[in-house]
Amino acid sequence: MMGGSVMRGLTAFLAGCVFGVGMALSGMTNPQRVLGFFDVLGGWDPTLAFVMGGAMVPMLIAWRIRARMTESVLGAPLPGPASETVDARLLGGAAAFGVGWGIVGLCPGAVAPALSYGGWPVALFFAAMLVGMGLARGLDARRAATA
Repeated sequence: MMGGSVMRGLTAFLAGCVFGVGMALSGMTNPQRVLGFFDVLGGWDPTLAFVMGGAMVPMLIAWRIRARMTESVLGAPLPGPASETVDARLLGGAAAFGVGWGIVGLCPGAVAPALSYGGWPVALFFAAMLVGMGLARGLDARRAATA
């Protein structure tokens, strides 16, 4: 039997692979398709709306099942509810996400599968995303140390 951390890692890896394949199959790794969704006054492409709508059904089911669970399928404790606080950190992160998504046409979930064929622009976006995540983590650690 595999150790708990190995099993969690394998499960996370497989879930990420399924997500990446879904993003690729739905066309969400194509920046032009995503940018077409934002072009509401031009050649609007509704594909992203269908992808998001289609994702809501399994998530609603998953949240209903999760509400009855006390631990994960692998036996790990489940996290509590996310914060409902709307603060500068949340608004800044949402703005950065939206601006990046609108400029580049890729969200963080789609950039990994897009690395396989997107060339240097996707690699640059991925690198910038990693730097931003590192900066945010560093700021959080600094904030926690001074609090």
